[in-house]
Parts: sequence; C-alpha cells; structure tokens
Amino acid sequence: MSGFDVGARLKQLRKLRDLSQRELAKRAGVTNSTISLIEQNSVSPSVSSLKKILDAMPVSISEFFAGEETSPQEKFFYRAEELTEIGDGNLSWRLVAARHPSRGMSIIHEHYPPGADTGEDMLEHEGEEGGVVINGMIELTVNGDTQCLHAGDAYYFDSRLPHRFRNSGDTDCVIVSANTPPGFSEGGASTHHRR
Repeated sequence: MSGFDVGARLKQLRKLRDLSQRELAKRAGVTNSTISLIEQNSVSPSVSSLKKILDAMPVSISEFFAGEETSPQEKFFYRAEELTEIGDGNLSWRLVAARHPSRGMSIIHEHYPPGADTGEDMLEHEGEEGGVVINGMIELTVNGDTQCLHAGDAYYFDSRLPHRFRNSGDTDCVIVSANTPPGFSEGGASTHHRR
C-alpha cells in the first residue's frame, strides 16, 4: 500500500487558496486545532470530517488524493501495492487508479475492522454508489433504513441520500465498491473511520 501524506496535502491546498487555518476551520465548522492537528498528521480525520473540510475549500476527495501527478502513459493494471490508501489507519479504503487523469468513477477496496465506521455524521454527496460484501458483514444505513449485509450481499443507492457504514460484527469486513462521479468515493475520502 502506498502511504499518503494527508497533512501536507491539506496544507498545500489551503495555502494555494490563500486560507489561514482559522478561516478554513470557520468555513468548515471545525476548530482551529482540528485543522492544525490534521496538517501535523497528529490525528487522522474520519471521512465525514475530511469531506466537511474539503467542501469548505472546495476540493473533491478525488482531487485531494490524486495530488498533482498524472501518468504520462495510459495504465491498465494496478498491483495491490499501487492502490492509494485513503483510510485513517483503522479503516482502510484503497483507491484504484487514483492518479488516472480522466477517471470517471472510483473503485475502492474497503476494509473495516470490527467496530470501524465512516464517522458519526451521515455521508451525503452527488452521484451513485454500489458494492459487494466480499467477507464479513456491514451494517449499512441509507436514508434511515438500516440493513446488515453479509458476504455475497450487495447495495446500490443514490449517494445524495444520507448514508453510513459500520462493521458491527466481530470479524473484518471487506467490500469492493464503485461510485460515480468520482468526487467523493475515496472516501473516502478520504479518508473515514471511527472505532
């Protein structure tokens, strides 16, 4: 897995937009110390927290994790170690083709340890998303409806509906998911996750 410097990237994007930590915090509805701690890599934000901060700039989670790099040659295959980790150190979300210059969807290999979730805030963003549970179980809430999905079960919904993922089981849960447009899914972003 390739690592990603969330703190340095957030600081880079904030400075490019000529925003102080205080101004970004105010726009995002978080404390100044939250921005400072993330930029120092002292804390890993949940996906919902990172999305709230990025929305205040505004920057998509895809753009955040893609960085400045684009591949000069079209690439078709990605080894496990080439997937971009956009999780928070507990929950792992590994994005396929993060730096593809014209990526029209996000494909993510998600790993939720027991008790991990996408954060207390419900996620809402443009697009559609779907996935298949490969191992374990996940408790998925979409627009107030909660279901426990097990290996082989799948989901598909309009991402504008409030949603949240939580591993309420006692074994690891693995999901392969996709969403379009690719603005959020990395998270994501990003990164996501609480225990």
